Amino acid sequence: MVYTVSSSEKLRKSAADSETKALLYLMNFHENNDDIHYFVVDFFNDLTGMDRMADRLWDIQSKGAKNNSPKALGRELVTLYKNFVSYFEFDSYILFVGGVSSTVRIDSTKNIFKIDNIQVNAREKLKEGLVEEAQSKNYINSSDISVERIEEFLNNVLFVIDDKEPSDYVKSIIKDHIALIPKNDELTAIFNEIRKIQSDKKNTDPVEGVTITSIDQSLYYYRHLTSGQIKTLVIGRLINKNPFEKGCPVPFIDIYTSFPPESRKDALEECKIAFSRALFNKNCAEEFWVLFNETYNKILDYPNKSVEEIFNLLDKNTKQNCPDFDNLSLKYFIATVKEGLQNDN
Repeated sequence: MVYTVSSSEKLRKSAADSETKALLYLMNFHENNDDIHYFVVDFFNDLTGMDRMADRLWDIQSKGAKNNSPKALGRELVTLYKNFVSYFEFDSYILFVGGVSSTVRIDSTKNIFKIDNIQVNAREKLKEGLVEEAQSKNYINSSDISVERIEEFLNNVLFVIDDKEPSDYVKSIIKDHIALIPKNDELTAIFNEIRKIQSDKKNTDPVEGVTITSIDQSLYYYRHLTSGQIKTLVIGRLINKNPFEKGCPVPFIDIYTSFPPESRKDALEECKIAFSRALFNKNCAEEFWVLFNETYNKILDYPNKSVEEIFNLLDKNTKQNCPDFDNLSLKYFIATVKEGLQNDN
């Protein structure tokens, strides 16, 4: 059995905004967000989340319109339905929309809901829109369009209404309780950069008509981002440099040159690996941002203090709560942040 890519498309800006919000929803707000590693762009659908080993998929169709009628919602479900009846299994089918008309929801306070929160008359219109759209597509077999299958599919759909600004989605990466949060225009600029990277994935070689026999083969076309890439971009913007660029941060040189010459290269690499592990460790994400925040503020408060002095000013519990760092790698981390902030001044 094979899966054939169909209905891939290029983005308008409004659609690109919606799809980037959908990506950051999956990354930070979906109940399975800790399991999602890859974000595959315009392959299975507008966006599809995938775990590290390509065993699980979370499928999203996004629509930026703010006042979707029940029938319009049904039409927008068609690519999710295509994947529901496909050879591959998906953990979740999500319709991410800018808003819905007043005739859709039973409880209008719920922005994340299942079919049971859709009014009875609206459900019928939604089904009508889905069936009409499915019948018009040559990538869905007529034998797959049945009352039973439609009902089964709709019971598995999660409807998500976008209720946040672009800055809010970026802020969620940094964690709301951290005092370091940049101004909204800076957060929006980061959102726009993520959107551009995501949109650029659509400008790679066309995949329309491509066939694959396993989920992981979708990665070979490199139309994906990872949660790690997005986090690296965000922290890079906060400290005004690529945290993993080649070479030794200038504030770390005194420590680096004290190492035996034959150990320097390996020691520096170990520090970078520890930094990477700490940034991408989902089990200690909040602890990392607490450490980052304290480090950032200590450097701003004491710009002339050395890396060693800043290290000694940090709270012991804050340091201990990030197990991926040891003494040397934490000092490398401090030096990296310090160099970025110095370059900004």
